[in-house]
Amino acid sequence: MMKKLLASLLLALGAGAAMAQAWPAKPITMIVPFPPGGVADTVARPVAEALSKALGQTVVVENRAGAGGAAGIGAAARAPADGYTVLLSLSSISILPEADKILNRKPVFTLKDFKPIARFTADPTVLVVRADSPWKTLPEFIAYAKANPGKLNFGSSGNYGTMHVPVEMLKARAGVFMTHIPYTGAGPAVLALLGGQVDAIASGPSTVATHIRAGKMRALAHWGEKPLQALPEVPSLKQAGYPVAFAQWSALFVPAGVSDDIVQKLRVAARTAAQDPQVVAIINKAGSPIEYLDAPEFQAYWDADAAVMTEAVRRIGKVE
Repeated sequence: MMKKLLASLLLALGAGAAMAQAWPAKPITMIVPFPPGGVADTVARPVAEALSKALGQTVVVENRAGAGGAAGIGAAARAPADGYTVLLSLSSISILPEADKILNRKPVFTLKDFKPIARFTADPTVLVVRADSPWKTLPEFIAYAKANPGKLNFGSSGNYGTMHVPVEMLKARAGVFMTHIPYTGAGPAVLALLGGQVDAIASGPSTVATHIRAGKMRALAHWGEKPLQALPEVPSLKQAGYPVAFAQWSALFVPAGVSDDIVQKLRVAARTAAQDPQVVAIINKAGSPIEYLDAPEFQAYWDADAAVMTEAVRRIGKVE
């Protein structure tokens, strides 16, 4: 009996190893937890195409928007841990679990639900207004906000998202009050700004650089530590006297239960994608240079960033 049990166990282990070696044997779904048109989607599509070439299987981008990214991230967390579902998320993945706690809700996911594969970009957000607005500089914008509490409004990709948190950080530092209007993603928030429904947004350069070059938007400041490649003339908040920083990064993840063999294959493919000339050119043109980090380095970066974001969410408090 024991011999039969041992033989069955060895057979199962052998089958599991064979399955890992055969991966990927079918198309892979890349969940993007935001609508088309935002930073995550801008990065996801060229990366998915490059991953398809590197892995020899189609990687299909699936936009699952809602709840500031929580709907798609939660779906990825619950996906089978077989390597056929990956997640291309923004830094909001670090924010949303703490936001659920603040709102007395059971978190849709936790950071332990995922293994990191690689970071592709890390863009400081940029504060932009319409080109026809009266504010040509950050000091003018802040002065107006101080003189007119609550009159200015800003759009975001959703409560506690990567377009909401940085503005709240600036508001706290500058001592101003602006009304927050959440949307379902960066794309809709950009359209709201262009359409005059909101006065400002904070977004990654790749989402707004084209509109700035087209003369439809004006950048007032950014949340970075060094000049932006896409917008070198735009000052940082630190230069303007507001020492706050925020990076809207994009990265690839898998559910925590995915085997180390598959994770390693994805890491190699992600590194290849980050070096693909077409990926580099597309993302550079969009205004987001590649800022690649492999899994070990990205894990350390993610841990540190999550600690800062958790503290920021606690300062914001409950937002309905």
